[in-house]
Amino acid sequence: MLMVVFIMGTGGSVVAQQDSTKSATTKKHIKKGWTFGGLPILSFDSDLGAQIGALGGIYDYGDGSRYPMYDHFIYAEASFYTKGSFLFRLYYDSDKLIKGIRTIVDVTYLPDVHYDFLGFNGYQSVYNEDWIEDSTKLFYLVNRKMFRTMVNLQGNIYTKHFRWIAGFDLYNLDYSNIDVDKLNKNKDPEDKIPSTDSVPGLYQNYINWGVIGKDEASGGFFTAIKAGLIVDTRDNEPNPGKGVFSEIIFAGAPKFLSNMSTGFLKLSIIHRQYFTLVKKHLIFAYRLGYQTTIAGKAPWYVENILYPTYLKGSSTEGLGGSKTVRGVIRNRIVGDGIGYGNFELRWKIWETIIFNQNVYFALSGFFDSGRVFKKMKQEEIGSLPENIKTKYFSGKESFHNTVGGGFHIAMNENFMLSIDYGKALNKQDGNFGLYIGLGYLF
Repeated sequence: MLMVVFIMGTGGSVVAQQDSTKSATTKKHIKKGWTFGGLPILSFDSDLGAQIGALGGIYDYGDGSRYPMYDHFIYAEASFYTKGSFLFRLYYDSDKLIKGIRTIVDVTYLPDVHYDFLGFNGYQSVYNEDWIEDSTKLFYLVNRKMFRTMVNLQGNIYTKHFRWIAGFDLYNLDYSNIDVDKLNKNKDPEDKIPSTDSVPGLYQNYINWGVIGKDEASGGFFTAIKAGLIVDTRDNEPNPGKGVFSEIIFAGAPKFLSNMSTGFLKLSIIHRQYFTLVKKHLIFAYRLGYQTTIAGKAPWYVENILYPTYLKGSSTEGLGGSKTVRGVIRNRIVGDGIGYGNFELRWKIWETIIFNQNVYFALSGFFDSGRVFKKMKQEEIGSLPENIKTKYFSGKESFHNTVGGGFHIAMNENFMLSIDYGKALNKQDGNFGLYIGLGYLF
């Protein structure tokens, strides 16, 4: 991984902290005012490939009395991945813009010419690596473009630990077969990829079989109106050592704010908890999540979208991949009701000051798991020939488990580079995932 980091700060004061032996003094800088960070980066995600681009963050710490909490945070990113996706994102977070209310705004455009499509209901959809080679590696891929705008507002209910949330998510999703003609441009005849008409991928097969209706095969747009409650007793938001962060969200997409045939209402519950096992060094953290449709009918292109109260990265999709079940192929676990868990030990091994910046290094070990609890209805499968049902739909759903570890470098408590490796424990979920990005998973 090649990485160049440039961080510039203004203001600040210094406080001294004695170590346990009282024989040395470590100085820690309290940040004030505006701090700017830029990061040209070459990173890697095994689902997406190598990433090339640039990102930047601007923190306003005010008078420093709340450090490492900030008054305003602005984040921007423009990048592309070598497997065919792009990312353009602008993110804003502040509890000072509107008095007494935390405002989070995210605008993201994600075109992806090699988007993973592995069917529905987890293991019920058979995954076979041989089919990837037989179809020139396009069998489980589709062209997907997503534009998303999110606005979340949060306010306290009597105390800062108990909050309400309201907002909306606007999505426009465009699905199509991969443009084989574009991929074949300037290739020799013997190297050209067969068209999806002659060698259809899984997405085209689902359309041909009627599992995906032709009226919604190309995706659509919708607006989800969100409301919910949050309990947050964390002692430190970027890397908590104790406390809980739990949320319950209702996300409803009415028909008149979409081009769907019917509307839907989703329920999302996420609970996170943190324990300090060794003061300032070892933390155990876990996250449990569950999401399901409780009214209406969600179209297939909505079922892999998650509805958290705030984003840790550009993606709100799952399950599988860097933000949900690390080591499982992206979008492997898609259903009408899904659940997942992440269990992680975080060990801060060294803390120091480098170029006037507070820096620490940490290791982590984790166990991730997820599964479909409520299946998407696929009545059309029953009328398919027996050989197709046996070949593509003969699996039985259970938990998708992974194990792994990570290495982390944090700067000024808020800016963290993370390298995570997750290993799938079932070959139906792929092999492994390697992810280089920012921040802890949760």
